[in-house]
Amino acid sequence: MATLVRYNTLPTLFDSLFGRPAIVRYQKPATAVPAVNVKETETAYQLQLAAPGLKKDQFTVSVEQNKLTLSFKQEAQTEEKAETYTRQEFGYAAFERSFRLPKNVDTEAIQASYTDGILNVTLPKVAPKVEEPTVKQIAIS
Repeated sequence: MATLVRYNTLPTLFDSLFGRPAIVRYQKPATAVPAVNVKETETAYQLQLAAPGLKKDQFTVSVEQNKLTLSFKQEAQTEEKAETYTRQEFGYAAFERSFRLPKNVDTEAIQASYTDGILNVTLPKVAPKVEEPTVKQIAIS
């Protein structure tokens, strides 16, 4: 004899309270901050931020107190007028990513470029400064 089983396709409050798995779970929307790939070579660190459809003048790359900040800001305004109504819409999108730089990065020689929807940032390395121990002779009087 075949049995029919009815499955609830929407999660309920009881599913989370009593530990019963639901078939469909609510997914949080994806964040608006793009992922960044970081690659280390012998001479530099390379960051790649995927941001297709944007313009290079909307990005800001800055270094302050050994912290690299990549940010984006876009503001849009549309207005539609007809005989009986006026409709205005405002849009705003922004994100910011910050990275603490290692001591061997030359902050004066950082370069950034935006091609094919990818922001490339090159952080050249410098040889770390090695402090030599100082030996001082003191005369005995």
